[in-house]
Amino acid sequence: MADGDRQSDVDTVDALSFFGTRPQEEKAVSAPSSRSAAGSDSYRYRMDYPSIGTCLIINNKNFDKSTNMSTRNGTDVDAADAVKTFAQLGYKITVANDQTTYQMMELMSNASKQDHSDSASFVCVLLSHGDEGVIYGTDGFEKLDNLTRFFKGDRCQSLVGKPKLFFIQACRGTDLDGGSLVETDSVAMQTSERIPVEADFLYAYSTAPGYYSWRNIQNGSWFMRSLCEMLLQFSGQLELMQIMTRVNRKVALHFESNSNTPGFTGKKQIPCIVSMLTKDFYFPQH
Repeated sequence: MADGDRQSDVDTVDALSFFGTRPQEEKAVSAPSSRSAAGSDSYRYRMDYPSIGTCLIINNKNFDKSTNMSTRNGTDVDAADAVKTFAQLGYKITVANDQTTYQMMELMSNASKQDHSDSASFVCVLLSHGDEGVIYGTDGFEKLDNLTRFFKGDRCQSLVGKPKLFFIQACRGTDLDGGSLVETDSVAMQTSERIPVEADFLYAYSTAPGYYSWRNIQNGSWFMRSLCEMLLQFSGQLELMQIMTRVNRKVALHFESNSNTPGFTGKKQIPCIVSMLTKDFYFPQH
């Protein structure tokens, strides 16, 4: 059951080789959009900074033979969609292709050392192979926690109290979701207070823990297609978690795998959102 807007006949997954070894459309209600309201509402992140922020996109397509990882055909579509979407939302975009684990760490470290004082938020999009808790560079895998730790409150002061959003297109295991049948009936910023170093993060994973993540080799991944579509449709109208719920619905209901690999056809996927956000986050209207 392919999505109607862009169709192709082959889906694949962002994981180890199938037999490899695992490593140890609704109408939205408009939200208040005044800058003054955003700055004075203690339950809403401030957006009245000079810049909405930067967006770092790491797009890994080709991998060293030693990793036993296949080429991620279709990922360039994801990267292009992400560039278009986040640029339209006002972010300053940086794209890095085919990065080693060391280069990924350097990119994250350098981004965290930038002065984000004039920025309202930070976004990172990771497109690669993966497994539970890890993501692949072109030469091997790295723990996701090691990449994101640079942005914690004790290491990146200029993003303290601001949303740090990570969108991750990668497998988190090798389980397949066969699906199930459903019957239907037609405050102002208080900088003097201490906050947890883990606060204000959001991790939006393309799939639930332990499962494959599907990517169409011509049209890009189910998750990134749905994410970009929902962001462009609802930004400025809905709060981020509401938008992500619509992403979940889109992926869950509008996609089903069609694979040349026996046993891999007719599979489903559900994204997974892990939020440590402490306020509502509204992208600006574009």
